[in-house]
Amino acid sequence: MTEEEARDWIATRYGEARTATLVRFADRIVAETVNQNLIAASTIESIWERHLLDSAQLVPLAAEAGDGDWIDIGSGAGFPGIVAAILTDRRVVLVEPRGRRATLLAEMASDLGLTNVVVHQAKIERLASDRPAAVISARAVARLAALFAIGHRHGDGDTIWLLPKGRSAAEELAEAKADWRGMFHVEQSITDPTSSIVVAKGVRQA
Repeated sequence: MTEEEARDWIATRYGEARTATLVRFADRIVAETVNQNLIAASTIESIWERHLLDSAQLVPLAAEAGDGDWIDIGSGAGFPGIVAAILTDRRVVLVEPRGRRATLLAEMASDLGLTNVVVHQAKIERLASDRPAAVISARAVARLAALFAIGHRHGDGDTIWLLPKGRSAAEELAEAKADWRGMFHVEQSITDPTSSIVVAKGVRQA
């Protein structure tokens, strides 16, 4: 997929205004990568496919989520959390333990006019569980079993988990099922034929 095709995929579904905000976000990421190594230098030329579309493809998978926040665990540079906040009106809670990254996330959200973003500089284990999230995502944070262990108290039976994975998706899912129950299925990533997205609902301890 070319960069133009990746951008068109998003623009066709979410409109030019939201896509223009993504352009500003991408420009900021590229500029800041020199200082913070936000994304691999080898992916800068393919940022729309490798990072923006890779994150945006999660949004349709959350279409049936009920009311509530989207919690993004280990938000890092804002993938997928900032992208989800740009493409939806849902409140997105970015949970990032590293102070410098958390500060950057807050600055970017403010600069982009994203009033639906809340940033918590904390590990998810230390985040207060006030109400169940509608959506929980995590990109390149931990194996599935570990993610369920540290994040399950923020969800309930209706929470949709969106967890991008590489070649290890099937292996990790089999491992997680030893201790966790729920409805699980695997979606093929549209950006990488070797990658998948584990979608889960009703996650609970066995």
